[in-house]
Amino acid sequence: MIGLAVAMFIALFGWGAQYFGWHDPVGKVQLALFTSFVLGALCGYKSKA
Repeated sequence: MIGLAVAMFIALFGWGAQYFGWHDPVGKVQLALFTSFVLGALCGYKSKA
């Protein structure tokens, strides 16, 4: 499951703008994706431990 989440994150972070067609000249969408991934990983780690 972790591998799938990491693969989806890399795909969205790297090629999401071309695939979904969003315009992100300042990088706010990529920042939001990165933040949500990190917070999700942190919450998953905390609930597992």
